[in-house]
Amino acid sequence: MADDYPMGPPSTWPAAEIAAAWERELPGVRTGSIEVITPLWRIAKVLADDRRRTLTRLGVDPSTLDLLSVIRRSGPPYELTTREITRRTLITAGAVSQRVARAERAGLVERAPSAASRRAVAVRLTAAGHELIEATVRELLDHEAEQLTALTDAERTTLVGLLARLEQSLVEPD
Repeated sequence: MADDYPMGPPSTWPAAEIAAAWERELPGVRTGSIEVITPLWRIAKVLADDRRRTLTRLGVDPSTLDLLSVIRRSGPPYELTTREITRRTLITAGAVSQRVARAERAGLVERAPSAASRRAVAVRLTAAGHELIEATVRELLDHEAEQLTALTDAERTTLVGLLARLEQSLVEPD
């Protein structure tokens, strides 16, 4: 059993110690979530901090990465309306407007009237924006793939399924 866990049995992990302390201090309190949520929270923090440092090294801020990525993933002609960007990024229209203005000043995107609607504004990647997002994503994804080398392909597949199920249960109504 201990061989199934690279760090030893789960009872030796920091989250298990936290759960045991709460069981001792508040008998009867449900502590089972600690050994799932605490490692997820810690991992999320480590990954977020690492991504922030990596993006700083690459010269891209997270909000610009998000904007350029959503446009690049849309496929040719690499253009979306501001409404579509809002829908796909789950941020407010005001935040999209700020991101677009900042990226436009940097020469990464350009705005134009949308072919879809007279009132809509289209945001299109410039050549510089296209080059930046492709280089950034290639390096970032390669770096993040290296972070997962502790897991086998089968373990990653299992983890993806479990995380998807958990996320779905938390963000979608019953």
